[in-house]
Amino acid sequence: MKRRVIALGLTLALAASTLLTGCGIVKVVKIGEEGKYTGNVEFNAGDDVAAIWEDSALPEMNETAVDLTEFLTQSNGDLTALADDYGKYSMGDSGELSYVVKGTGTVEEVNTDSQAGFMTVKLEGYTGSEAVKIQIGPVYKGSSIRDTLSFIKFGDYKNQEEWAAVSQSINQVVADDVVGPVEPSSLQGKNISFVGAFTVSSGSTDVLITPVVLEVK
Repeated sequence: MKRRVIALGLTLALAASTLLTGCGIVKVVKIGEEGKYTGNVEFNAGDDVAAIWEDSALPEMNETAVDLTEFLTQSNGDLTALADDYGKYSMGDSGELSYVVKGTGTVEEVNTDSQAGFMTVKLEGYTGSEAVKIQIGPVYKGSSIRDTLSFIKFGDYKNQEEWAAVSQSINQVVADDVVGPVEPSSLQGKNISFVGAFTVSSGSTDVLITPVVLEVK
């Protein structure tokens, strides 16, 4: 993935003692452009996410999302059963299992009692026992969006801290651009449509979706 560099418009003097006609030369380089000369590019997770969100992340998730009603009916209570058909593991062929899904339904509850708030949704055409929830923050659990995107790989980052920062930046975009504009506190009893991702939790049949599209119908 291309790393974008923050341009601050300031300058930084990088002094390099070189021998050129017997004189030392000082090279003045703008902050953020040091990588051109040192080979090290400053990492910024927010810039990484901004660069891929509209042009890559949203189109891919809209295209690959499976209808959640059909998914739950087909899985018949085993959320791991369709891993080969629709799932993606966080570490390639291992790690946490996540799916990209879409659906429509009615908001039955808006829960803001904890920081990790959620809405409970009654899916259209589904009568199964799974609880379908959509995260509304301000704290967002998991990394399901990051882990389902085909072009984001752990190996592209230097360490676990950078990898985690990408997920945090994605969740911040969700909070600011997806959840915030629809004002979740006003949605109880309303019909909504959504696209998002969820990670299978061991021992639980709850479907906790982090949305990338959330619209009131």
